[in-house]
Amino acid sequence: MPNTKRPYLLAALLTAAAVCGGDAVARVFPFGPRHRAVNDLANQFVPFHAHLWDLLRGRADGGLLLDWRAGWGTSFLPDYGTYLSSPFAPLVALLPRGDIEYAVYAITVLKTAVAAAAMTFLLCRLGPGARWWASVLGASYALCGWSLAEGAYNPMWLDGLIAFPLLCLVGEWVREGRRPLLGPLVVAVCWVANFYTAYMATLGAALVLLVRLATTDSTADPTRDPTRDTGPGAVRPALPATARTTVRAGLRVMLRAGLTTGIGIALAAPVLVPVLLGSRHAHPGLDREFDPAPVTDVLARLLPVTYSFATPAAFVCTAVPLLVGALLFRRDVPGRERWLWAGLCVAVVASMQWGPTHLLWHAFATPNGSPYRQTFVLSGVLVLAARAGLAHGPPDRRALLGGTAVVLALVAGSLPSPFLTPWALLLTGVGLAAVAGALLLPGRGRYGVLAALLVTGTLLGQAAATTAYADRERLARLDDYPPWGAEQERRAAALAAADGWPAYRTDPGLPRVAGNDPLLLGGQGAAYYSSHTPAVLTETLTALGGGWTSRGRNLLSLDNPVTDALFGVGVRWRDGRLVRAEPLPLVTVRPPGPAPAYGTSPFRNQELLLGSRVYGAPAADGSCPVGTEVFLWAPDVTGTAGLGTYETRLLGGRPKRRAALVSLGIARVPGTKPFVPAPGGELACLDHDRLRTALTALRARAATSVGITSGGLTATLPPGTTGTAVVAAPRIAGWRCENTKAGSYGGLLAIDLAPGTTTLTCAFRTPGLRAGLTAGAGGLLLLALRTALAARNGRRARPPAPLSP
Repeated sequence: MPNTKRPYLLAALLTAAAVCGGDAVARVFPFGPRHRAVNDLANQFVPFHAHLWDLLRGRADGGLLLDWRAGWGTSFLPDYGTYLSSPFAPLVALLPRGDIEYAVYAITVLKTAVAAAAMTFLLCRLGPGARWWASVLGASYALCGWSLAEGAYNPMWLDGLIAFPLLCLVGEWVREGRRPLLGPLVVAVCWVANFYTAYMATLGAALVLLVRLATTDSTADPTRDPTRDTGPGAVRPALPATARTTVRAGLRVMLRAGLTTGIGIALAAPVLVPVLLGSRHAHPGLDREFDPAPVTDVLARLLPVTYSFATPAAFVCTAVPLLVGALLFRRDVPGRERWLWAGLCVAVVASMQWGPTHLLWHAFATPNGSPYRQTFVLSGVLVLAARAGLAHGPPDRRALLGGTAVVLALVAGSLPSPFLTPWALLLTGVGLAAVAGALLLPGRGRYGVLAALLVTGTLLGQAAATTAYADRERLARLDDYPPWGAEQERRAAALAAADGWPAYRTDPGLPRVAGNDPLLLGGQGAAYYSSHTPAVLTETLTALGGGWTSRGRNLLSLDNPVTDALFGVGVRWRDGRLVRAEPLPLVTVRPPGPAPAYGTSPFRNQELLLGSRVYGAPAADGSCPVGTEVFLWAPDVTGTAGLGTYETRLLGGRPKRRAALVSLGIARVPGTKPFVPAPGGELACLDHDRLRTALTALRARAATSVGITSGGLTATLPPGTTGTAVVAAPRIAGWRCENTKAGSYGGLLAIDLAPGTTTLTCAFRTPGLRAGLTAGAGGLLLLALRTALAARNGRRARPPAPLSP
């Protein structure tokens, strides 16, 4: 392998070794009995990657635009653009589906290693210096606290960790007037991979570009320099410039940067615009006020082996803050370079703590979870500042003493923080001594090898220990879920064997494994958890007695005979076995008349959607007639409810959670009263004979056949059918039906039938897809024009070839 590639490979190997080593120390999957199934990793990322596996293998119900599995049928492109559009995501298809957790873990480690290689490439590109130092600094960036504590269980964010050095590299190309074609393409890939963290990385790269313009002499537009070498490794001579021409050249660079970024984002628009509109149609999340973390806690998180959900995970290997501190005291480094890089570090930290700039970093919306999601940019800026000093050689003793004092001052300031651990102080002290000693050693021969070992050992030890500590703390502090195992394999196999879609739905049911069980286990159910959970879906499910967590974005399966029949659920997993029923077809017809207007009672709302009365009120003593099924609706109750010997657990309490309507069983003894943990619920008695009669009447007017495609449906209706055709799917934005307008019937997709209609055809197009494709085409046209213009200017600037004798 060429020597030029060794630093990148070394950085990637160091990173993978630290992450896997830390997980092994913590005895966490796949190196021990402790699982990783926490929070959104279990609820979203693993299930969505499992669904991607099905899509790539041709086994999914639906396609890229429409998902028929979760949420009774939802828009998929926004979810794809949020969770699965990374270039690394398709790698899950290389492993068996049963190993989906192994695949997600491998992708997580791979992304972290690629981030290290990308940063190392950027550092080598920026200037001279020891290549092993570039590898260590690149790995330090990838092994920052944000990556180990936050990115480890939010693997989609790790694409932003890769994007920051790549976008900084694009800034270098723009500054030099190079790569007019490749630059926008890199921007587009970064924004498609994960637009959220790419936005933050773009802001950080813009700040880095400003500092580079102010600290280098190459701001003159190289397209105006006829003597420049256009080779890939060319060193371009700076043109003499007055202050005014330097400013003008800098403005030209910023304009080129804006154009490059704009074209790249336009190219990504076919994914970005649907994601944006998907967020607008989503059920609103929590609107929070930003509360900055105490300074002592911010300083503590700069050290290894600390953990907190609401403070910035700013740890980088102790070598980095030592080199940044030493930069302030280096007389051999130009003053402008010293103070601008140090000032950028301070400015980024300050911007994370101030409300207006906090909102700017997070696209003007305070996150519901960790409020410091931009911390990886700070880690990257610190690494770049450390490299700025090393580009002039190792610091002398005076600068090294000053840098040590800076690190010790930061440690002293963090002492009051409750997040500080003894291991943090020990590893910081040992690491500071090791790195300082390495910097004092001669840089060649056996001393150079010893110095590299000391610094590399510090990096690996601190990063592995921080990984292990974060692994343990996550399991102790965050919600956790059952990992994929033999029971889930058995359940998934049973659901697959019973699947009859589209004749009927197979609901993975309860107890739930994660927030997206239909995607993880198979089948087609109501459960769904996403940043794009449609508001109409949450409202409809809530009106019918459904339960949820995460303030309405994590919808739970609704186990109820009425809703199962209405939504075509023919098979349901319940308490370890499959239960079968006779559901309605997916398309039914209601008589002419107004759509139902829901009220406060889920029992009455179900009857309105059904078109018949099937629930009765309990007697004055709270008991139901023998033979009826007793249902309890107590959305804000937490505790145990039951009837006779049967018990069930409720978990409610708005605004965070809502308990679903639950069955307490069939009333078999006259006068038996159910017990509930607290007053405030509503009881109802379901008469199954009435329900069968109502379903028979609806079945007589239902579609005789229903065909489902990856992007729509067709249905054949009995001759002479009139009224309103109702599809057992939520009326989300994007549905269009042939020769008529798609409407809503109790939150479901509905079509008013014209006389003589016997065939119904509806198709789904993701909102914003057409606008995104148009913007993408515009970006492609601009990219072609810009590339052609750059090529023409290059030909004009090239001196004529000498004439042959």
